[in-house]
Formats: sequence, C-alpha cells, structure tokens
Amino acid sequence: MRALLCAGVLLASSVFAATPEFAAVTPGHSISLAQDSGAHDGFRTEWWYATGWLATPDKQPLGFQITFFRSATGHDPADPSAFAPSQLIIAHAALSDPALGHLAHDQRIARQGFGLAYAKPNNTDVKLDAWKIVRAADGHYDVTVDADGFSLHLALTPTQAPLLQGERGYSRKGPRPEQASYYYSEPHLRVTGTVVRPAAAGGRSKDGTAVTGAAWLDHEWSSTLLDANALGWDWLGANLTDGSALMAFRIRGRDGRAMWAHAALRNRAGEVTTFGRDQVDFTPVRTWRSPRTNTPYPVSMTVKTGALTWRLDPLMDDQELDSRQSTGAVYWEGAVRVSRDGADVGRAYLELTGYANALRIGRD
Repeated sequence: MRALLCAGVLLASSVFAATPEFAAVTPGHSISLAQDSGAHDGFRTEWWYATGWLATPDKQPLGFQITFFRSATGHDPADPSAFAPSQLIIAHAALSDPALGHLAHDQRIARQGFGLAYAKPNNTDVKLDAWKIVRAADGHYDVTVDADGFSLHLALTPTQAPLLQGERGYSRKGPRPEQASYYYSEPHLRVTGTVVRPAAAGGRSKDGTAVTGAAWLDHEWSSTLLDANALGWDWLGANLTDGSALMAFRIRGRDGRAMWAHAALRNRAGEVTTFGRDQVDFTPVRTWRSPRTNTPYPVSMTVKTGALTWRLDPLMDDQELDSRQSTGAVYWEGAVRVSRDGADVGRAYLELTGYANALRIGRD
C-alpha cells in the first residue's frame, strides 16, 4: 500500500485539499496492462513500489526498496509555463544490509519537466535525474538507482500474472466508497543484477556485487485516501516459497484499532482468497525503538488472515526510513522472514507508518 497509499507515504501533494479537478476512483473500472502500468496524471497521487530479497554469491541476504511517486499538485492547468509545478516526481531507495546494521536510504524530489523528471502514460517509464524504472515490451522492469553510498541496477522479470487487489483492482481503504485506490501487484518477480553495497563507518563503498532474488511490485493511483481519523497503516507483501502470494494491510485509527483491513492470498494454482476487515489482524510480538527518533515499531508481528496465522521477523531491526526531505514521513519499512508453525514459508516486506507521527495523506 504503499505502501498502500500503498504504497506507499506522505506526498508533497498532501498540502492540497481534495478537489473536483482530480479524477475519482470508482468500482467497476477494468485495469488493463500494459496501458495502466503507466502514469495516470488526472489522479492526485500514484506510485510504483518495488521491494525484494536479494542474495549475494556467498549467500548473504540483502533487502531492497525503490519507490517512484507522481503527485499532482492542483496547480492551474491553464498555466503555459514550462516551469509550472503541475506534477511532482519523488523517489525513495533503500538497501537493508545486515553487515551495515542499519538501513541505507536516499531520496529525491523534483517538478516534472525538461526530460529530467517524468512519469509517462501507457507503460511504466518513470525517471528522476539518473534514477529510473522502465517496463520493457516483454513485461520486465529495468531499475537503475545510483544513490548516496549504494546503487541498485536490477532487472525484475515476471514469473506470474499480475494480482488485482480488492474488487478487480478497486481497493477500499476506508469505510466510505471513495476512500479507495486502483491497485495491482506483481508478486514473485525474478531479480538479477548488481548492487553496490554501502560501506561501514569510515570505509569505502564496496564494488558492485552480482545478486539474484525475488521481488514484489505494487502500482497504485488514487485521489482521496485516508479517513480523517486514520493514524497510519501496516502493510505486508509476501512471496511464499510454494509460489503463493500474500498481501495484507490494516488502517489504524487514533485508538490503535483497525479502521479498515483487507488481505488477499493467491495460491500457486492461481486461486485467490480475500479476507475482509474482521478476518485480518496484525498483532505485535516484539518492539524495537529507534535510537534516532525514539519511535517504537512492532518489527516482529503475527498476521492473521482467516484461520491462517503468519509470523513476521525482520532481517534486521533498524530499517527505519526518514523521508522528511521529500514526502515528510518517518516510518519503518523492511525485509522480513515469514513463518507458520515454526517453519520458514517465505520472504516479504513489511511497512509500518504512523508510529512516529500521524500521516496526512489525502485526508478529508
């Protein structure tokens, strides 16, 4: 959800009130790929969000995250200036390396224009300076990120059909029908490429390392999202070892309880089971407190989807991301292991927002 809202995330456009000039999310809309993999400029916010687990040749695990946001500001569309700030492009990148012990991350923001920052329609092609994600004709994604202290040069290749979230891509995020996004996922993307890992304190960045792995990609777009009483969300995207895929989230109210929740489990045969708000539960198991922000995060959790209970444990505790220079949010987003009844069953990413401060995305 960018992390739900996906994806997901407090965008710079959140300072603008929801107004009629932004397109509305409605049920019954048919998502069509590859056309809908591109940008939808009429909607207020949009993001492409890729996360995954990587392995080095010596079997060392790494986690990665790369997110591109497109944010419509509500600026007068009649303004003919090439400098008009009609659309903002924002990007986050992060690498979880246990050898470093904390999250390495970077962020960028720019107004769209001049071929330096853009999100193109009809097919995924998003760029911010030298950072980019591009969907090729065969459906694979090329990701290029040269960040401060680390780099990601990855190819993400589909091995399964896209998973339409919610009702054929219409994904509710609250009690009112308009509190929704268009949302699809691409689980079990096969990853190949190279990573330049961050250096330990006082050292030099390491040379590029060949990696392989599996990723999950979310694409969401919307105009109105969180309820006024929402505090934040917890979101999970899990590639399970038997070929199944699990997505689950809850929107937390100010009392800490779930205002809304949903989950979808697609088995290896392609059959999808969905779970409503009363069938999804996130329960903290262990809390880690950030030494930088003093924020407590429930980095180990159990997630119930109907009769199934999933245990989540982090690759490492310190995966806090501070994006106050771009989207304004501080949150935890990290690689986690998934187990059931003590047995390892998959790899996932977990996002925990609204623990440091209340998010204000798309508030009414």
